[in-house]
Order: sequence, then C-alpha cells, then structure tokens
Amino acid sequence: MNNVRLGIIGMGNIGQRHAEALLAGQVSHAELTAIATTTPEKQATYRERGLQVFGDGLALIHSGVVDAVLVATPHYQHVPLGMASLEHGRHLLVEKPIAAHKADAERLIATHQRHPELQFAGMFQLRIEPRYQKIRERLRSGVLGRMVRVNWINTDWFRTEAYYTSGDWRATWRGEGGGVLLNQSLHQLDLLQWLCGPPRRVRGFCQLGRYHPIEVEDNVTAYLEWDDGATGVFLSSTGETPGTNRLEITGTRGKLVLENDRLEHTQLAADMTEFSRTAPQGFLKPEATITEIPFTNAAAPHTALIQNFVDAIRTGTALVAPGAEGLASMELANAILYSSLQGQTIELPLDGAAWEQKLQELAAASTLQKTVRPGSAADFASSFKR
Repeated sequence: MNNVRLGIIGMGNIGQRHAEALLAGQVSHAELTAIATTTPEKQATYRERGLQVFGDGLALIHSGVVDAVLVATPHYQHVPLGMASLEHGRHLLVEKPIAAHKADAERLIATHQRHPELQFAGMFQLRIEPRYQKIRERLRSGVLGRMVRVNWINTDWFRTEAYYTSGDWRATWRGEGGGVLLNQSLHQLDLLQWLCGPPRRVRGFCQLGRYHPIEVEDNVTAYLEWDDGATGVFLSSTGETPGTNRLEITGTRGKLVLENDRLEHTQLAADMTEFSRTAPQGFLKPEATITEIPFTNAAAPHTALIQNFVDAIRTGTALVAPGAEGLASMELANAILYSSLQGQTIELPLDGAAWEQKLQELAAASTLQKTVRPGSAADFASSFKR
C-alpha cells in the first residue's frame, strides 16, 4: 500500500484539527479522502476542498473510498462506528475515550480480536511526549526502586459554562457517560497506569455539578492502592483556576517530580527501607542528589500518533497506543465514579455490566434540561495538556 486513504467521522473541534493536519500533508503516506458530518455548512466546506462528504458515518465506512477510519464523534458513537469499521475491513483509530464505559469498550475490543489483520489504535497522544517517556524509562530501569506513592494533582482543566452548553451531549449521562474523568483527565489516567501499572483498589470522591449546572462529575479526589502496597491520590477538576498539574512518583530509591515543564529526579544513595533498618541513629537520612532531566516538547503529538497509525498499517510498525490499551484508563475512570456513587471501595477489575446498568439508570432518571449555544473553537488548542 502506497498511501493510506483516511476518513474522519465527526467534524467537531478535534475532527477539524485532524483534518487540517492531514490536508496540510503533515502525515506522510496518508491522504484524507472523506469526512462525515451532520452539519451542512461543514459538508459544503469540505466538499469544496475536494473531499468525499457524507452525512452519516456508516455511509462513509461502506463507501469504499477509505482504507482507515478516524472516529471523532461524541463518546457513545465510538463503539458502534468502530465495530462497523472493523467489520467492513477498515483500520480504526478512535479518539479518547475508546468507549463511554467498560462494557462497551470490551465489545469493541472483541470485534477487533475477530479481525486481527486490522490496526486498531486509540488517540492517547501524551504517550508521545518525551517527558512521560523519560519517566517511564526510569521507572522500568529500577533506578527509583520499588514504587511507594504516586500523587497527581491535575486540576488545570478549567471550563466555563459556555463550554458545557456548546453541545447537547456534553456533561450528560446519556450523551457522555461522565465528566472530567472521562473527557478531560482520561489522558492522565492512561498515563498513570501506563507508567505505574493498574491499581487494584480505588475509592473515589466525586462531586457532581459542583462548579457548573451539569449532572456529571466536575471535581474529583481518588485514593488508589496497588497490590505491592503502593498508594496514590489523583485529583481533577474543571472548576478550579489557575489549577495545578503536578505528578510526583516516590520510590524506595528516590523521587520524580514533574511540574511547570520541569522534570526533577531526586536520587537516594541508598534504598530508604534498607537504610532505615541499618542506620545507627534515629534522625539520619540517606544522601540525596537532585538532577533536572531535560526534555523537549513533542511538536505535534496528535499528528505523530496518526503517523504511527499510518505506519502500522503500511509497514507493521508497533502502535504507540493500541486500542485495547484504552480499556485501562476507561476502567479506572469508571471505577472512580462508580466508587463515589456507591460510597465504597471498588476492587479492580471493575464489573463492567454493573456500571453499564448504573449508567442506564442515571440516564433514565436524568432531569437535566440543556440550552445549546454553539461557541467558538478558536482557542481549542489551549485545552491540550502536557
């Protein structure tokens, strides 16, 4: 295959961003041949730019003018469109989250397992960022020793009410299936388990509509436990400004701190647990050396992930974010929210069917009345967090 013919389903903010990158030739050996959108104005715009235009995603999938599909629709559409793509022989790249809840994600993954010849990727572009790759390298090398604690304060997702009224699906049980956990901080939840491994137990404390007139969570504190005794705390919010993005990982041989585009590594001269057992005095500490780890930002992480997807189709290059790995962040987001609603600790793996039933009950009981006021996407790029 020389060029991969790509089609995008869903031309909201992120779909348009991907389209512009492809039309500008920023992805080699890729050609954007078709888009699907229900908005007449956007249909006219892309038709004028020489693309095949469809008013329905299934029509694009069945058209025969694409080899691969990028799904960038509201959450609940990801799975039916993704399954249809795979069943009709189209490679698949899905925007986060890969589904609205775990049970649906498992259905999509099962469909891909029946078509292993096709590539299936998730849009978790922060895995491209050198800062997180450097953290992962250090954790895997053992230089930090055994992980003891991880804290991630991820509260710089401030959103105004204009954001929530920009679409009828946003911040609803029926249209989105959750709030800040599923939409904004899912990238950080992906990285959390990618870096540290999946926790075994979670206890979530989620406030629904604390800062906005919405029915889903916009303020979250979660406590996490791993099987080896490590613990963690994860905080997120769309109502706090200026907010904080600080990741701190402590091991028995040191600590990594990432904040404000600075990655700092504190290296202990001895394992703190062994030092504690053998030190002759009660107030001694092992010597520590602090080093800043330099890194550069990825220039265009979304585009780099699309390039990786295209390369996987053409040459078998390993995917940076295989679609099946999107289940872990989905499960963690679901479990934190389910734990809060149930008022109890949740053991992982999560019972996906139980959460799906709870979501259906929440959607059925919803009394939210939304007034939609489409807003400008001019500052959309500023929402991406490293």
